[in-house]
Amino acid sequence: MTESNHHRGLRAKIGVAFILQAAAISCGTVLGVYAAAAVLEDVLIKRALREETAHFAELLEKNPEQATPDTHNMKGYIHRNGEDNASVPSTMRDLPLGFHALRENGSRALVYVSDSPYGRMFLVIDQAHIGQLALFFGLVPLTLVLLFIYITTWLTYRFSRRAISPVIWLANEVKSWDPKRPDFEALADERMPPDMDGDTLMLAEAIESYGRRINEFVDRERNFTRDASHELRTPLTVIKMSAEVLRSEAELDDYGRRNVERIHSSARDMEALIEAFLLIAREAEGGLPADDFAVNTVVHDEIERAEALLGDKPIKLELIENATFCLHAPSKVVGILLGNLIRNAVSYTDQGFVRVTIDQGQVRIEDSGIGLSDEDLKQVFKPFFRAQHGRRGGHGVGLSIVKRMSDRFRWPIELTSQVGVGTSVTVKFPDFAIVECRS
Repeated sequence: MTESNHHRGLRAKIGVAFILQAAAISCGTVLGVYAAAAVLEDVLIKRALREETAHFAELLEKNPEQATPDTHNMKGYIHRNGEDNASVPSTMRDLPLGFHALRENGSRALVYVSDSPYGRMFLVIDQAHIGQLALFFGLVPLTLVLLFIYITTWLTYRFSRRAISPVIWLANEVKSWDPKRPDFEALADERMPPDMDGDTLMLAEAIESYGRRINEFVDRERNFTRDASHELRTPLTVIKMSAEVLRSEAELDDYGRRNVERIHSSARDMEALIEAFLLIAREAEGGLPADDFAVNTVVHDEIERAEALLGDKPIKLELIENATFCLHAPSKVVGILLGNLIRNAVSYTDQGFVRVTIDQGQVRIEDSGIGLSDEDLKQVFKPFFRAQHGRRGGHGVGLSIVKRMSDRFRWPIELTSQVGVGTSVTVKFPDFAIVECRS
């Protein structure tokens, strides 16, 4: 759909439809009149010539000295048997039997040549004059028909405008609303136009009801975001601090220490997950503040957080910086996106390496982990999906969050994987998001 069609109003579309309809009917009427005139000239005139010839032959039978027809539009000649044909114009003398069209001095004539017991008859009719008369008498009803069509179309258009005016009022009213504070009271009965009834009234009531429900959903989401930010973080902070205290206890045996490490690691993962959920909720509500920052700094921070997940795994977590570039974006979003990918690589790698490479405009995370099958690759970004092959801990929402953030900020993600070989994920940052780094 083009931009002009997209912004064209309902009234304009109906107006164009009526104009096209009137134009089509007018063209059809004009063509019909011209076709009727052609039929009149070709069929009716020839029939009239035949009948006039037959009538003249009957008159000759009664009176052999009957004068030939001579009127304003028709003229007759006869070449009597045994006489010369001097009375017949030279242009007609040698014409065979039948109809013939003659053009002489800019005029058109139709000649009908026939034989009778008294000689050869020539009946000539002024075709141009008859055609003008046919066209003239056709234009009079044509004008009346077109006037009737135009008046009817105009009245119908006016009626249609009145019929759709409530819909247009409703569209303009809804368009003027502030998305954050829609004025549902504008759709109250006392504020609506008097001609708002029937289906339009049902539409207005449906919009009001639907809008109020959405408003309630937004309020509940806003309240949840506010409450969750405090109510969920507080117990997680207590769990993390308690785990830190337990980790420092020298009397813990190896079994107890492993469980404390699991508690601490799970609390840290849950804190990152909650932060991501709340971040998405806040972004959807009103947008997140963007700032200029170096992607390298964010990657360094996320690698430090991921090192705590290595434990005793024989994994080399390395960073290769081939470039340094900066973004204008919410830094928390980039941190959560890259952090999820790095932690995911560490979780699904038992030995070998997890390598993070920073090139100009992109970050690539590679691992020598268990990899993904082709079937798992098709569903890896779906919420709560967890690969069947080598299933690990987690909730199956990390990559779903990554995908939502990638789509929202238009940062394409390329993911390749092979079972038993490893996985490679590349996050590309388009040129419109990259800015010059400031010292």
